[in-house]
Amino acid sequence: MSTLKADTIVASDGSSPVTLTKQTTVKAHGVFDMSNNSIPDSFNIASFTDRATGCLYGNYVNSMSSASHTVTGSSSPVQEGAMGTNNYNRYVIASSDTASRYSENTRDVDGNTQQNDPYIAAVSHGDLA
Repeated sequence: MSTLKADTIVASDGSSPVTLTKQTTVKAHGVFDMSNNSIPDSFNIASFTDRATGCLYGNYVNSMSSASHTVTGSSSPVQEGAMGTNNYNRYVIASSDTASRYSENTRDVDGNTQQNDPYIAAVSHGDLA
């Protein structure tokens, strides 16, 4: 039996990243605080565009190969790390918009109104361009 230990794995040219085959990983993720327009965490997100109350675009650094990619979102009426069992219910509509961005909307279930939540997040899966 062999053991492989490595700190970095690169392609045979010595510097390019290894291409993953027959598997997938998150191509982008982002957390946006709509209460103060800050970005607590992101990967492959260039910026967020605050479109209206409870509505935003997540703009990719590296675009997807097409607008047909998967986006999953979540939101909370409290800051990250403060989640409790008594938080108001939310629903999120998240979808690919173009190859270079996604759209996300968050709504309060009880009042059925758009909300500027302090925690709105999404992950994107698909092929990069």
